[in-house]
Amino acid sequence: MICPRCNSNQTDDVKFCTICGANLAAVRQVLEGRDMGEEFDWSKTWLAEMFMSHAEQKRRRAAIELASGMTPEVKRYNEIKAGVITTSVGIAVAAFLYIFMRGLIQNSNVSHDAAVILSHVWAAGLIPFFVGVALTINGLVVSKKIVELSDREKFTRGIGEGVEPPALRAANTNEFLSSPFSVTDQTTKHLHVSDRNRK
Repeated sequence: MICPRCNSNQTDDVKFCTICGANLAAVRQVLEGRDMGEEFDWSKTWLAEMFMSHAEQKRRRAAIELASGMTPEVKRYNEIKAGVITTSVGIAVAAFLYIFMRGLIQNSNVSHDAAVILSHVWAAGLIPFFVGVALTINGLVVSKKIVELSDREKFTRGIGEGVEPPALRAANTNEFLSSPFSVTDQTTKHLHVSDRNRK
């Protein structure tokens, strides 16, 4: 086999080129996996992806996410979950640092200035706390709007493709209770009485 990188002649049993170190096993795998009768399609390469428009790249990413089950609703729940976890971590870090620094100040000979600084180190736990709060709010408010827009877009796209919009279910007339009398019962009785009065 000829190495595609340095053009040196290599035996078929080596995995890497003895001159430049190229992975010849991977090259063989690609060559064996490709059907020689098949035309090479540049649109399936990373180079074509590089020249795609931003809208096309976004559409492709959305299609890949949808195929893998990452719907906007799932993303929203993941974001809320990450926010709750990060907020909890922030609270735990702040509590740990507060207790640890208090113990350090009380059990060691620390100057007053250092004690003031050490007593406020717990505030570092506020960073993940507020990041978590922001993620949770984003998931609850902003991502909810994104999910609604996505659902609306699917609905309008579905109508454009000839898919019928969701309709109300058909009425079930068996739900009505049977009545012991008819609507016309009183009317016909009234007519019989008026007929007798005329005679």
